[in-house]
Amino acid sequence: MCGPGSHIFVLTKPSSVNPSFMCAVSVVMYSQACLSVQVIEQLGEFEQKALGQQLSQRQAAEAIPRGSELQDPVIVWWSPLTGELGRLGECGPNRCFFTVNKSYHSHPQTKAFLFYGTDFSIESLPLPRHEQHQWALFHEESPKNNYKLFHEPLITLFNHTATFSRRSHLPLTTQHLEGLGALSAQTHLLPLSYKNQLRRTLAPVVYVQSDCDPPSDRDVYVRELMQHIQVDSYGQCLHNKDLPPHLRDSTAMDDHDFYQILAQYKFILAFENAVCDDYITEKLWRPLKLGVVPVYYGAPNVRMWLPDNRSAVVVDPQEPPKKLAQYLKRLDKNDWEYLRYLEWKHKREISNVNLVTELKERPWGVQDIGQDNFIDAFECMVCNRVWENIHRREKKLPSKVWRAEESHLTCPPPKLFEFAVRSSSSPRQIWRASYEQSRREARALGLLIHRNRNFTVTQFWRKVIEGN
Repeated sequence: MCGPGSHIFVLTKPSSVNPSFMCAVSVVMYSQACLSVQVIEQLGEFEQKALGQQLSQRQAAEAIPRGSELQDPVIVWWSPLTGELGRLGECGPNRCFFTVNKSYHSHPQTKAFLFYGTDFSIESLPLPRHEQHQWALFHEESPKNNYKLFHEPLITLFNHTATFSRRSHLPLTTQHLEGLGALSAQTHLLPLSYKNQLRRTLAPVVYVQSDCDPPSDRDVYVRELMQHIQVDSYGQCLHNKDLPPHLRDSTAMDDHDFYQILAQYKFILAFENAVCDDYITEKLWRPLKLGVVPVYYGAPNVRMWLPDNRSAVVVDPQEPPKKLAQYLKRLDKNDWEYLRYLEWKHKREISNVNLVTELKERPWGVQDIGQDNFIDAFECMVCNRVWENIHRREKKLPSKVWRAEESHLTCPPPKLFEFAVRSSSSPRQIWRASYEQSRREARALGLLIHRNRNFTVTQFWRKVIEGN
């Protein structure tokens, strides 16, 4: 019988075909029922990937400077995010050699390793980690992509960070916002009188999501909301209305025709897939740019980033959806009250000093050929810090030490909405179990990395199972 909150880990027997093949299976138990059986790792794939990496590195080695030819600091992308075999990058007065070629791990000029959070894997890490080796993390995406990184034992292994958190070394909180002009523009803003006419055929609220049942539990909330107010749902989640064929692909989310459809509505449900401070995506910025009032659920500190105190309806997760529906109906019927949410847009006034300052001072741009993108800015942040220590050593000064803090990438455990009836077999429960599993994995990985020697995937899973 599966006991509440219990976890069973099973290591299957090695394969007779390949003795190194082993499966680690996590069986997660909740509420007297087994929720899911997830195959976490197939260790036999590790050797195949390693062989492929060796072949690609051998080919890459022929296309880049060798040994003594390199005088500049080498910075290795341990995740193949950029795909660059080798590039001398200019970062103000400094210059670094950037490459995805892992054969530079032991090069005397190698000073830093860059990791992309979504691709961060236990299968291959640059160990042993020498004293001069800096580790830097770039992770702008949802915590559900790699929960391990959101725990103290792992995030604090990095020296430099670029994450969605405003507290990271290079904050990417506004990564989906081009600038102040994009917010204040009235390109898609429609007269309220026209929207009122459209209400004969359109719902007051629109929802467009195709990533269903994420950690934020948003679909459960929206499903209940739809019982109390009409919602047009164009995405795969809670679908009840079709988009034109040419707009049904996810690549069409920035299409002019798609914008025209959304701009006709009074409210857009802007529900993030995870609830973390500063995790704000295009779901919020899109309706603000279009001149539609966002009904927002996600970052608890979202008011720090809104263009105006009255520019969005912020969902209170403690209140039932019925209460929100009643409020939206009142705004739908009262033009004066509704227009108060768009006053900033009509006046082109952005009163949030924090947002204005962030957009003006960030060292990168979005779709702006006159500025570096945030990946270039991340690379240069690390490059310049490497050079700062080079100059300090030339002056016989101690090296400066940077360390990531837990606040640089943090998110609380996923929570379910209390009003919804819980089912022991519901997939909604899996996210909390996944979060707790990732906590154990982060602890195990942190311990192994601190030993500063290579380890196998088998050793990792044994450490996870041991719990210490």
